[in-house]
Amino acid sequence: MSKNDPPRKPTEAEFKILGVIWERSSATVREVHDHLRKRQDIGYTTVLKLMQIMTGKGLLERDMSVRPQVYWAARPQGQTQRMLLRDLLDRAFKGSPGSLVLQALSMRKTSPDELREIRAMLDKLQERES
Repeated sequence: MSKNDPPRKPTEAEFKILGVIWERSSATVREVHDHLRKRQDIGYTTVLKLMQIMTGKGLLERDMSVRPQVYWAARPQGQTQRMLLRDLLDRAFKGSPGSLVLQALSMRKTSPDELREIRAMLDKLQERES
C-alpha cells in the first residue's frame, strides 16, 4: 500500500492496538501485547499477526532495522478519527453534521464542561461563517 492510497478502516481489534500506539507514540509487539493483556486474554502471536496485517493495510509503519521492531501509527489519531467520522456522517446521517451531533448528545449525559466546550466551538464556527 502506498502513501497515496486511501487509508483503510481499522477493525475493533486494530483500534485497540492503535490506541496503545497513539498513547505511546511507538511500541514493540511485546509492549502492545503486555498492555492489551491487562484488559483481555490475547496471545502474543495474535498481536504480532494483527500488527503485521495493520502494516500491510497502511495503518502502522515499522522500523525493520532494529530488533525488536518498533511500530508507530501511519497517521495521527485525529486524522484517523476524522476519516471514520466523515464515513459515518456520509453513510448514517446523509452528510448532516447537525443530525450526527444531536444524536450523539442524546445518547449520554453531557457534563457542564463538555457543554461549555461545545458552545465555544459553535460560537467559533458561527464567527468564521459570518
